[in-house]
Amino acid sequence: MRALFIGGTGTISTAISKLILEQGWELFLLNRGSRNTVIDAKGKPGKLVEINCDIRTESAESIRAKVQAAGGGQPFDVVAEFIAFSVDHVAKDFDIFKNLCRQYFFISSASAYQKPLSSYLITESAPLANPYWEYSRNKIACEEFLMAKYREGGFPVTIIRPSHTYDERSVPLGVHGNKGSWQVVKRMIEGKPVIIHGDGASLWTMTHNSDFARAFAGLMGNIHAIGEAVQITSDESLSWNQIYQAIAAVLNVPLKAVCISSDFLAQCSTYDFTGSLTGDKANSVVFDNTKLKRLVPGFCAHVRFDQGIRECITYVLGHKEYQIEDPEFDSWCDRVIAAREKAIKELRL
Repeated sequence: MRALFIGGTGTISTAISKLILEQGWELFLLNRGSRNTVIDAKGKPGKLVEINCDIRTESAESIRAKVQAAGGGQPFDVVAEFIAFSVDHVAKDFDIFKNLCRQYFFISSASAYQKPLSSYLITESAPLANPYWEYSRNKIACEEFLMAKYREGGFPVTIIRPSHTYDERSVPLGVHGNKGSWQVVKRMIEGKPVIIHGDGASLWTMTHNSDFARAFAGLMGNIHAIGEAVQITSDESLSWNQIYQAIAAVLNVPLKAVCISSDFLAQCSTYDFTGSLTGDKANSVVFDNTKLKRLVPGFCAHVRFDQGIRECITYVLGHKEYQIEDPEFDSWCDRVIAAREKAIKELRL
C-alpha cells in the first residue's frame, strides 16, 4: 500500500507516519524540508520517500510532475493533507491529485462544530457553524468544497475532525501565548499563579497522538470511510481544572489557579482568545465516537491523560529546545492577575 502525506512532521502526522511504516506502507512525504525529519524508517518493513517542494508556492503542474516522478506514475492508495487551511489549498490539491489517489484525507477540526453547542454530546451530524473563529470557518469551507467534489464526480474524500491532540513535544493547555505552553509550565514550577479560562469546570477532551494514529490508520484504504466525515478523539472527558491539576501533579508543585472569564481574556489582550476560547475551548465537549468504532472495529483510545501528560512533561523537561520562553506573555499574565486582585479589593470596600 502506498500513501502520500502533505506535511507529515506535525503532532498528528508524525505519529501516523511512524505507525504506517511499521505496518509496511510505502510512505511519500511531501514537504519543504524546513523541519528536521523525526521519522526514521530504518528497521521498519515500510519504505520512506521524501519529496522536497513547497505545495503553496509551486505550480500544480510542477508538483504533479514531482509526485509522479517519485511515485513512478502510479496512483496512491491514500493522499492525506495535514496543512490545508483554506479553500484555495484544497482546490489546488484537487487539481493535483484528482486522478492520482484512491482516497484523499482532509484534516479538518472539531472546532468547526456549532458554537455555542446545542447539545453537549457531539457526533459527526452536529451542525458546522463557528462565528467566533476564522480558522474554523475556513475548515468548514474546505469541507464543503471537497464534499461537493465527492457528490459531483466521486472524488474519494474522507474528512477527519480531530479535537485537541498532543504529543511529547508540547504540554497541552488552554491559555498560553504565541510561543507555546512552556511559559505556563515555567510559571507553575516557579510557584506563580496561572490563568484558567472560565471557572475551569467546562469539559474538554485530550487525545494522545498515538491513539489518533491507530484510528487514522484504520481508516486508510477503508472504502466505508469514503464520502464520510469522522471525528477522532479520546473518550475521556476532563474539566480544565483537572487538566491543570494533572500537570501540576506531574511537576510536583501546588496548582495556583486564577479563573478569569474567556470574554474578559479576549477583550484585554492581543491574543486570539475569541477564537481559541470562545470559539473552541470555553465550550464543554463530549465526543461520541460510535461512527469511528464502527468503521474501525476494536478501536479504543489507550492513553489516559494522566499517563500521556507524564510522558509529555518528562520529555519537555529533558529537551531544552522545547522550553521556549515567552516573557511578553508572562508579563501579560502578571498584569491580568494583578488587575483582577485590585478589582476584588476595590469592590469589597
